Amino acid sequence: MAYRPDFDWMLQNLAKGVPGIHMIVVLSADGLRIARHGGDPDTADRVAAACAGLQSLASAVADEIPTSDGQMRMILIEVNGGYFYLMAAGPNAYLAVLSDIVAEPGLMSAQMRDLVDRIGPHLTSPPRRNGQAV
Repeated sequence: MAYRPDFDWMLQNLAKGVPGIHMIVVLSADGLRIARHGGDPDTADRVAAACAGLQSLASAVADEIPTSDGQMRMILIEVNGGYFYLMAAGPNAYLAVLSDIVAEPGLMSAQMRDLVDRIGPHLTSPPRRNGQAV
């Protein structure tokens, strides 16, 4: 799926609803940026690529939990100065948020889940083979 600037306005609502957000990125499972809000395009591309590795790692760890279906739902990483959130947003699509410490994790995850519930079907990315959607 190519970059979708028509999604950017939807991401603005999340940014307005939670103080402290620096960047929001929607990405495909293979690490390609679909949409972004905040930050510059190069940074969003790097975040998307890193997220692909994180979601793969999370799914591998989830496979080791006997009661898990192996699907990653959400990752939260706290670093000095802020938070990183990654949430499944539909088949082969993810929603990532970078924020400072002002952003309250409970509010952030609730707002992200609301966004995914409302527009998740539009945030899907078909699987690719040789650069083509299959």
